[in-house]
Amino acid sequence: MPEKKCLECGDKITGRSDKKFCSDQCRISFNNRLNSDETNLVRNINNALRKNRRILLELNTTGKTKVSREKLNERGFDFHYFTSIYTTKDGAVYHYCYEQGYLQTDKDWFLLVVRQEKK
Repeated sequence: MPEKKCLECGDKITGRSDKKFCSDQCRISFNNRLNSDETNLVRNINNALRKNRRILLELNTTGKTKVSREKLNERGFDFHYFTSIYTTKDGAVYHYCYEQGYLQTDKDWFLLVVRQEKK
C-alpha cells in the first residue's frame, strides 16, 4: 500500500486509511487557505449587514420609528446592503437587515420597523 502524505504539509499520515491530514492543525490550515479568497468578500458583506442591523436597532427602540436619511448616513448606514425585500400589496417596498427593516417614505425620511414573526 502506498504511503499517504498530508495534503497541507506533506508529512506521512498514520492511522485510518481515509485520513487526508496528519493533524487537526494541518486540516484547519488547509481549509482556511482553501476558503480565503471568498472569505474576505463574505466577511466584508457580513460586517456591513451587521453594522446596518445594529444602526437600525439603536435608532428603532419602540418597534416603529421615523428617522432622517441624514441620521442614518451619520452613523454609517450603507443602503447597498440588506438581507431581503418585502413588497406590500400597495407597492410599498421594505428593505430588511435580518429582522430590522426600513421603508423610504419620501426622499429624506424612512420608517423603521421590526419584522413580526408569523404565527
